[in-house]
This record gives sequence, C-alpha cells and structure tokens, in this order.
Amino acid sequence: MTAPKVLISDKLSAAAVQIFKDRGIDVDFQPDLGKDKAALLAAIPNYDGLAIRSATKATEKIIAAATNLKVIGRAGIGTDNIDKDAASKGGIIVMNTPFGNMITTAEHAIAMMFAVARQIPEASASTHAGKWEKSKFMGVELTGKTLGVIGAGNIGGIVCDRARALKMKVMAYDPYLGEEKAEKMGVKKVELDELLANADFITLHVPFTDQTANILSAENIAKLKKGVRIVNCARGGLVDEAALADALKSGHVAGAAFDVFAVEPATESPLFNLPNVVVTPHLGAATTEAQENVALQVAEQMSDYLLTGAVTNALNMPSVTAEEAKVMGPWIKLSGHLGNFIGQMTDEPITAINILFDGVVSDMNLKALTAASIAGIMKKANPDTNMVSAPVIAKERGIKISTTKQDQSGTFEGYVKVTVVTAKRERSVAGTVFSDGKPRFIQIKGINVDAEVGAHMLYTTNEDVPGIIGTLGQTMGTHGVNIANFTLGRAGVKEEAIALLYVDEPMPADAIKALQDTGMFQQVKPLTFDV
Repeated sequence: MTAPKVLISDKLSAAAVQIFKDRGIDVDFQPDLGKDKAALLAAIPNYDGLAIRSATKATEKIIAAATNLKVIGRAGIGTDNIDKDAASKGGIIVMNTPFGNMITTAEHAIAMMFAVARQIPEASASTHAGKWEKSKFMGVELTGKTLGVIGAGNIGGIVCDRARALKMKVMAYDPYLGEEKAEKMGVKKVELDELLANADFITLHVPFTDQTANILSAENIAKLKKGVRIVNCARGGLVDEAALADALKSGHVAGAAFDVFAVEPATESPLFNLPNVVVTPHLGAATTEAQENVALQVAEQMSDYLLTGAVTNALNMPSVTAEEAKVMGPWIKLSGHLGNFIGQMTDEPITAINILFDGVVSDMNLKALTAASIAGIMKKANPDTNMVSAPVIAKERGIKISTTKQDQSGTFEGYVKVTVVTAKRERSVAGTVFSDGKPRFIQIKGINVDAEVGAHMLYTTNEDVPGIIGTLGQTMGTHGVNIANFTLGRAGVKEEAIALLYVDEPMPADAIKALQDTGMFQQVKPLTFDV
C-alpha cells in the first residue's frame, strides 16, 4: 500500500516532522508554501493530509483543488483560516489541538495586565532613548484590585486562578458558569453590567460569535468604572476599538492591552500610538512550549487518522471508528441536533444534562452519542466545540452528565431524549431516525411532534387558541419567508402549544419582531442547524 502523503505548509517543529516519518507517513516539509497561494494550489492535489498553523489559508478554492486530501490538521485552536464548510462538503476532516496553548495564552493575558498596570513598554522605550522619566510612569498595583473576567472557560479559568494567586478579587461573567463551579474557582459570578461597573481590570476570554461580537460596545464601554484597564488576548471584534480609543483619550479608560484586532494582520488601528496602550501581534500562543505541544499533537492525530482511521479533535466529524460510523452516523447527527436545539433555547447556566437512549440506539457507542449531544449544547457558547472537547468543557463547568438506557419503545425502533437542568427549569427534546436515515424531532417539552430538521427553523410557544396558524402563515408571507415544513403540537385543549417551522432562509429580524408584537406568543425563537 502506498504511504499517505502529508504536506506541512507552515513552520512546524522538527520533532513533529519526525513523528510523521516514524509512523510511515511520506511527509513534505515546505514551511513557506502556505504564503504562496498559487504554489499551494498547484501542489495540494498530491497530498492526503495538510498540516498548518495560521499562515496557510485553506480556502474553498484550495480545498476544491485538493482532490486527494483527507484531513487538515491545525496546530492550534483557531480554525478561522480553514473553510470548514467546504472541507465538510468535500469529505475532508478538520482537526485542531484545543488544549495545547491554554496556559501560554493565559500567561500572556497576565503579562499584558502587568504591562499596562505599570506602563512597562512606554517606560522601556523612554529609558532606551536616554531619558529618565521616573515620575511620568506612575503605575498601579494588581494586589487588591478587582479583575473582571469575561468568559471563564479553559483559558479564562486559568487566568482566574493566576489572578487569585496575585491577591486580586475576581468576578466572572459567563452565562454557562454555574454557581457551584464559580465557588470552587473562588470567583464571584456576576452579570455583565455588574462586572462593567465594578472591575478595575477587565480581561476577555470568549470566542468570536454572534453573541460575543462587540460585547464591549460603545454603550458598554460607557458603563465602565472610571480608570479601568482592558486586556484582550482572545479574539478581535470583541471590543469596539474606535469607542475604546475615545474612552482612552477622554481618560475614562486608563489603559488597554491588546494582542488581537478586528482586522489582522493589524497594520493600523484606532488604538495604535495612544498613551498607555500595549499592543502585540497576536502572540497569545507564541511560546516554545505551546508551539511544540500543538505541533506534536497535530502530527499524532493526523497520523492516527491516515493510518488507522481513528478521529481525534475533529471539528466536523464524530470521533468513532469507520465501522461504527456506517450505522451510527445518522444517530450522531440526531444527537447533535437535539443538543443544539436545547443549547439555543437555554440562556441560563446548565447544571446537568440527562440523556435517555431507547431501543436500538441503546446498544450503540453511547459515549460518542453523548459527546455529540453535549457538543451540540455547547456550540452556542463556543462554535469550535467538538465531540472530544465538549465533555471536558462540561466537566470543567461543573455540569453533571448522566445517561440512561432502556428498551421500552413501542412506537419507534429507537429514540434519544436530551434533558438539560438549570436553576430555573428543565427542558427536554427527543428525536429519532427514520428508515430514510433522516433525523426527526418527535417530542419537545413533553409535547409530541413530527418535525423534519432544517438548516433554518422557527420555534414558537403559545396558548392553544384559534388564529395561531393564520398569524404565522400571514406573517411569513408578508415578510417573504417561504415555509418548507410546518409542525404543530399541544399539551391539550386550551393548554400550551408549540409550532416548529422549517424555512428556506434565515428568519428576518422584522418578521420575528412582528410575531412578538402580536402578543400571541410566549416565545419566538429562530434556530439554525448544521444539516
């Protein structure tokens, strides 16, 4: 059998290259090829695997030309430089190494906090210039100050731990952080407005999503405590840079330290050349240890897949064997949809996830199915969550996971039911796979339905009264929304009722508002699914 061929188009350690060779992989190390789009486009058809960092852009065009490519491995966590949709359509697995640079990134955030607190870069430049401006660079201590952490997951959690060791008071805003977990971490769980009003330092550790984009907007920056210092070593686009620049100039914000920017490479920014603003060129993961760790991990993962079919840390494929995938594929898809449904519906911290497997599905690889459901739930908080990282994230957040097997189904050959528990409520949804291999929702909140899963859906709840169907249909028509499938269910006459619409395009905001303004619905929630 011909040995698999892997192209390394970015800088990777010699040890990682050697792993490929030792495993019998034909490896081609061209660390500058990723910067030459034309050369990469010409070369990529010859390879089974592509190992990259951030310089290589695996665009739709590159992927379309990669006729033999089976796996793309990203040495690091961020995969913004990979067109994951194009890779999935082409049957190419995308892997990353989500845990290799957590400590390094957290340490950089702490270093940036010290730098902006003591104005170290400016003081260094002044001293290098032969000046001795000791009185000009008056700093502040970290000890006793309040640190506001936005996002207390893997990296944010490490920052919380380090900050507490520095004798800082730590408060955290994270909708998915439970009270019990916060207590164990020694941090005070707060809402965003409380954090903005009270923090002396703020550090961000969230991914860039629709929910987190511009989380420090001009409006929220105006709510900040006077004299606050802001650190962002997470993702560009979380902070309105122009609004922050104005707040720095006015003196409302005392300083800022940024490693990431809305546009990168950042050759210009409203934050550049402002006093007491520390900027670095996305160095969060740039340590020898972290780069070595992620390089070795990606080499091991890619080798395992190309030689044995084992899948680890995949963003677009469940971690199951080739034999299992043939049978379990549709059920894994269903489990992810069920989790994603509940995840999109749940805004408060989840304390427990309970999953029931009934009938034929109870004899399958429940670990993979459970991971698929958890990953679906967690995707709202972190779109890069996968089946490998999701259970770890859930455990770190103090979420209790339980599964139950039973063989009592009469109506269906098998089904999966996912229930999440919060301090306020329990919410459940169940589904099955029909003989055509398509997942279906069969029960929501205990109400029986039969709903096909679509990429764009609308979920509503209301009292069982006349006029709901007409209102939904008329509103969709008025706003040009085409309905592909319309499912209704109710608990009983004049009791709670639900509707689930499968529509052709994302729901327009004005259509959602129009439904809300009728006063007929308790909930109007647009949903999206990766079908």
